[in-house]
Amino acid sequence: MIHPNTEVKLVSKEIGLGVFATSLIPKGSITYILDEMELIYPENHPLLKNPHYLKHINKYSYIDNKGDRILSWDYAKYMNHYCDFNSISTGYGFEIAIRDIEAGEQITDDYGTLNIEKPMNCGCGKSNCRKTIYPDDLLKYSDEWDGYIIDALKNLTKVKQPLMEFMDEQLKKELEIYISTGKSYNSIRDTYYERSSILK
Repeated sequence: MIHPNTEVKLVSKEIGLGVFATSLIPKGSITYILDEMELIYPENHPLLKNPHYLKHINKYSYIDNKGDRILSWDYAKYMNHYCDFNSISTGYGFEIAIRDIEAGEQITDDYGTLNIEKPMNCGCGKSNCRKTIYPDDLLKYSDEWDGYIIDALKNLTKVKQPLMEFMDEQLKKELEIYISTGKSYNSIRDTYYERSSILK
C-alpha cells in the first residue's frame, strides 16, 4: 500500500507513470508497506506460466527474499527507479523516506533492492547514475543503503505514520526492539533472494 498523500501522474512518454507526493512527506515516513491485500505469486504459480499475464506481472511486481513475486493492488506499482532515490526498501516490509519529499516531487526507490532477475539499463539522468542496475546490487550496496535506513528510522516515531496500522505484527515487534534498544537490526541484506547463478 502506498502512502495516502500521493497521486499518479505521467512522468514522460518514455518513462510512463510515476507516484508523486501531494503534500510534504517527511523523512522517516513509511512510503509503502507490504499489506494483506498485496497479490503474491509464488514461483510455481500458474499465472507465471501464462505469457499474457507474465509480461504484466514481471513489469509491475518485485521479488521478495523467498522468491515470491509481489504485485501491489494499488498504484505503488508505478513507483520508478532513480539512482538518486528518496525512498528505499527496508528489512521490515516497508519503504521509508530517507529525506523530506516535497509536494509535487516524484517518490522514487532503487530497483536494486527489488531482486531484479537480470541487469537493467538506467537512464535516470542523475549525477550518481549507475547506468546499469544489477541483480546483486543489493549485496554490493547493502551497507550504504542500511546507513540511509538507520538514519531515517531515527525519525520514525517523530512523524505521522498513516501506514503503520498495516504493518505485520511480528515485524512491528522486531522494529520496536530495534527502535528501543538499537539492537537486532533487520538489514536490507535480509531481503535478498539468493539465486545460485549469482552466488556461484
